Amino acid sequence: MAIRIGLLGKKIGMTQVYADDGERIPVTVLQTGPCYVVGKRTMERDGYSALILGFDDKPARLVNKPLTGFFKAGDVSPKRFVQELRIDAADAEKFEVGSVIKAQDIFEEGVPLDVTSRSIGKGFQGVIKRHNMSGTKATHGVHEVYRHGGSIGCRLTPGRVAKGKKMAGQMGDATTKIQNLQLLSINEDENYILVRGSVAGAKGCYVTITKAVTREVYQRVGMGQEEARSKNPLKASKQAAAGRA
Repeated sequence: MAIRIGLLGKKIGMTQVYADDGERIPVTVLQTGPCYVVGKRTMERDGYSALILGFDDKPARLVNKPLTGFFKAGDVSPKRFVQELRIDAADAEKFEVGSVIKAQDIFEEGVPLDVTSRSIGKGFQGVIKRHNMSGTKATHGVHEVYRHGGSIGCRLTPGRVAKGKKMAGQMGDATTKIQNLQLLSINEDENYILVRGSVAGAKGCYVTITKAVTREVYQRVGMGQEEARSKNPLKASKQAAAGRA
């Protein structure tokens, strides 16, 4: 299991910013704190090390007695969104229960991030919308099966429907992780960050932001690779006409 330190936050919405070279960049605004350390897991007591983070204040009248005692033990006001993040024991020792963690404490501009959230629910959908199936043509001889899924198996062998068969069903409303989003900027005064691209979920949904698992440096697909010039004059003229020369 990957161990990465992160933060809890909330999706504010999407907007756009302009880079120094004039590029228009679509970004998602994420409020990232402040996050409070409401508890810790240690190797000696629990067998693993982790931080229990809390985000977004919750009225005390809406908290039951067990949770009230849990937050009181950490000397932290009740929180709506509580998540446990596993990290190395050495990193866990840097944070005490009741301390505050902000984006600038663990993130740097330009690094890749993984953002986990709950996607928007679409309800019960057919195979066309849910799995991008093409359906069949609506021509002579085709009767009311334009958007059907078709056959789902054979009655003799194997005599059942295979697991994972793409069929109609509930779409969305699932935990979704968007990987390798570039952290463009950190606003320390307002406690929000801007990440390149989109994040799953509706406005106001809670998100978990961690350092990327698959890479340490952000690499944008298709950038930094210069296209080789063709020695064929016909191809070169076509590229010049298309503005790629």
